[in-house]
Amino acid sequence: MKKFDIRNIKIRKVTVDELDDNMLLVNLYLTQLLTLIIGFIWVILQGRNAINLFAIPDSFEFAGWAAGLAAVIVAFDIGISRWVPEEAMDDGGVNEKIFRKRAVWHIALISFIVAVCEELLFRGAIQHSIGPYWTSILFAAIHVRYLRHWIPTGMVFGISYGIGLLYDFTGTLWAPIATHFLFDFAMGLIIRFRKEEQK
Repeated sequence: MKKFDIRNIKIRKVTVDELDDNMLLVNLYLTQLLTLIIGFIWVILQGRNAINLFAIPDSFEFAGWAAGLAAVIVAFDIGISRWVPEEAMDDGGVNEKIFRKRAVWHIALISFIVAVCEELLFRGAIQHSIGPYWTSILFAAIHVRYLRHWIPTGMVFGISYGIGLLYDFTGTLWAPIATHFLFDFAMGLIIRFRKEEQK
């Protein structure tokens, strides 16, 4: 029997074009699961109850604020894409690959899972420790596919900062989750149906 040698493991950079759809989805869902676990652990280490962060607020006023912020973000993103060359907004094709052939229900599911997992970690845990500004710096940094271009990096920071301020203003994690979900869902639908029209 051959012995396992960790030195024989080879790591190489893989482009999004090399991933088939199943591998892309597995990567996406595993990454979000890891984000959720880290978020829960971080909140627990802060001496807080992570489940309480998901308590439904008495008033649904936060939903109006979340929808309004999401609408502003979508409008800004569409406006920027009309004025800025496509290569300046390039994310390496990740969003295209994730959304272009996806069913609408699956776009909604992906958007919801990403919103819950990322907002628990970034707004629920990290922002509690270091505030919205530094949290937004970290949020922009983990979206490494945008870091090659300053415009999308700046947009990710700005969106994150706006969502962070909304969280502070409303006091409920559901506000950033709703904003994040609505933005991702709207952009996913735009990618999905824009590509369909171009065929």
